[in-house]
Amino acid sequence: VLTPHRAVVRLALASGYTEVRPGDTVAQFASLSFDASTFEVWTALLRGARLAVRPPHVPTTAELGRFLTEAGVTHLWLTAGLFHQVAEDDVTVFAGLRHLLAGGDRLSPEHCARVLDAHPALRLTNGYGPTEATTFTTTHDLRGALGEGSVPLGAPLANTRVYVLDGGLEPVPAGVPGELYIAGAGLARSYHARAGLTAERFTADPFGAPGGRMYRSGDLVAWRPDGTLEFLGRTDG
Repeated sequence: VLTPHRAVVRLALASGYTEVRPGDTVAQFASLSFDASTFEVWTALLRGARLAVRPPHVPTTAELGRFLTEAGVTHLWLTAGLFHQVAEDDVTVFAGLRHLLAGGDRLSPEHCARVLDAHPALRLTNGYGPTEATTFTTTHDLRGALGEGSVPLGAPLANTRVYVLDGGLEPVPAGVPGELYIAGAGLARSYHARAGLTAERFTADPFGAPGGRMYRSGDLVAWRPDGTLEFLGRTDG
């Protein structure tokens, strides 16, 4: 996708969802071909923090722990699968972190609880968003008792709007499944050299300013009573 500069700035400097300050160290752990690297690189550089680049091979849990300790990493992003694996292998790996973000798939409440029980001062965040909306669309901080339900997708970042719509592009009430549409400063400009797909997925936003666009995510979600989003599956399967 073609991502404009303002989408990167919105991700790196949006307030609230993460606190990266000068003196902090953000791990550059994701492949540069994965959109999570946009968060890692530009959040660190635009906020005056350090960027610690991991070795090129995929580390074991023990190697990850050494890297985090030796580099003094305070902020780390992991895919859901790797987060679950490390939580099972050795939860002490996360001891030096101040903020751990994970996502890209459903987070297990059991693994989240295991990490928070071991590190009650750690900020643990579920980060959700497609590449077409520049890494994170919504985030949800996990605290205390998680219960048995799914981990919420949370609420949108600053300068981001989300709509849960039915097949007629009408908003649905809380608790009713609908497709998630995303609008705001995080949207990509288009798919590269794929005009047809761009027209299909990026459509006019009837709820925003004239000329605005929204992205059709294909994700089935519902509003929860607390105003956060719950992921239910895909509309195509």
